[in-house]
Amino acid sequence: MSGAPGKAIAIGGSAGAVQALLKILPALPADYPYPVLIVVHVPPGRDNALVPLFQTRSRVAVKEAEDKEPALPGFVYFAPADYHLLAEADGTLSLSSEEPVNMSRPAIDVLFESAADAFGPRLTAIVLTGANHDGAEGLRAVVDAGGEAVVEDPADAYAPAMPEAALKACAGAARMSLEAIADHLLKLGAA
Repeated sequence: MSGAPGKAIAIGGSAGAVQALLKILPALPADYPYPVLIVVHVPPGRDNALVPLFQTRSRVAVKEAEDKEPALPGFVYFAPADYHLLAEADGTLSLSSEEPVNMSRPAIDVLFESAADAFGPRLTAIVLTGANHDGAEGLRAVVDAGGEAVVEDPADAYAPAMPEAALKACAGAARMSLEAIADHLLKLGAA
């Protein structure tokens, strides 16, 4: 891949994120025109069951991210357990075993901050349900780079702490229900 990467979607969530993603990812068509990069807090030492779960429920291709692979349209990439997922300026992905951030590895902030650098205004970042504040600083970086910030409505979230922290850090972020987030991603894909 050469030159600047195209548009991308980055999503982060924690407690309740699997149920939230089950309302979003199955809505995407097989030919979705952007890569979707996802960090869900998975405890280290446990197999990541997210990939097989979403492979059976999604039309887009779902896989665990691998170091140095290109982020391709129509693919959903989940961060592996115990690795940070980063987006690179050349449109590839990288994995890191650096220290946890916000007591998490993978950390949402790490993905969002690297994706903000890589994609700038071509990035849409989404913070879903969760019980800590991971993602808030990263979402701020996305906005500062000209990207779009979307936050699950805390009133609807299984665990509202993460969306509340994200909204506090990014007052201008769009607050949406899960259904509205799915619709928004479809509209982005049709644009």
